[in-house]
Amino acid sequence: MIEIERKFLVKLETFKTEAFKNTRIIQGYLNSHKERAVRVRLKGDRGFLTIKGESSNNGLSRFEWEKEITKEEAESLLLLCEKGIIDKIRYEVKAGNHTFEVDEFFGDNEGLIIAEVELETEEDVFLRPDWLGDEVTGDIRYYNSQLSKTSYKFWK
Repeated sequence: MIEIERKFLVKLETFKTEAFKNTRIIQGYLNSHKERAVRVRLKGDRGFLTIKGESSNNGLSRFEWEKEITKEEAESLLLLCEKGIIDKIRYEVKAGNHTFEVDEFFGDNEGLIIAEVELETEEDVFLRPDWLGDEVTGDIRYYNSQLSKTSYKFWK
């Protein structure tokens, strides 16, 4: 139940031609505290409830628990969420032995594209596609829970 991932900005949109799947995601937060976040997600026609713990000092790992719920339950819970709903399309792109999840954001976060790769250990080596930009692992501004509070368009 420990999630280990690295997060990167995306500098080229060529990842779209390499994607084997894409899904619309709408998500909100019932709680977006630094020490714990409770997320409601509608991923296509499936619902999920996720609890995430505080990140490690280097930002690479944290506790994560997820449970599938019905679409109707997710829609109802989204109505109870804190202000700032996240709207994005997630593209899944295979690179070597890993799959990158690339999120293209819309609404107040439009223009932001972030790629994440989940790892088995913090030392895992992975292939870096040419569209991958600067690493932002551990930069809390890029956490979805923070993007729901302070949208990307307000950073400038």
